[in-house]
Amino acid sequence: MTVNVGKELAALQRLTIKELKARYADLFGEPTNAANRAWLIKRIAWRLQALAEGDLSERARRRATELANDADLRLSPPKVKAAPTAGTLPEAGHTVSGTLADKTDARLPLAGTILAREYKGSVVQVQVLPRGFEYQGALYKSLSAVAKAITGQHVNGYAFFRLAKETVR
Repeated sequence: MTVNVGKELAALQRLTIKELKARYADLFGEPTNAANRAWLIKRIAWRLQALAEGDLSERARRRATELANDADLRLSPPKVKAAPTAGTLPEAGHTVSGTLADKTDARLPLAGTILAREYKGSVVQVQVLPRGFEYQGALYKSLSAVAKAITGQHVNGYAFFRLAKETVR
């Protein structure tokens, strides 16, 4: 059976997702849950070409398997090395320069301050800690986390507590 791959590809462009799924099932012998039109067309086109022109040789399949087994695949990005902290020396041959950034946001009041806001008829109070926030006995890393606990949805913490964009200390 001779398949004209060009004509088949042109016909695939006119098919609906449902028809592409049916064509996929015919060619691969199993159904697919994919509904991405471009992906379905590429997979079907690949299969049609493999059937018309021939698939990979057994030798090529073995070599591809060897390469895949030998590959050092990284599943997560490399960890970024932290800059040296005060009191530690950089590695030999490396110079570290720059300014130290203040880790606290300028919009935040000093630790110990109580932020209060009326929300849905009651007053919400959050205490600013040196490293985080306390709300109803629970500790939070950010004001946004506190605002989410209060509202049940993601809210910018600075906007929720109406903190100015620039606060002078």
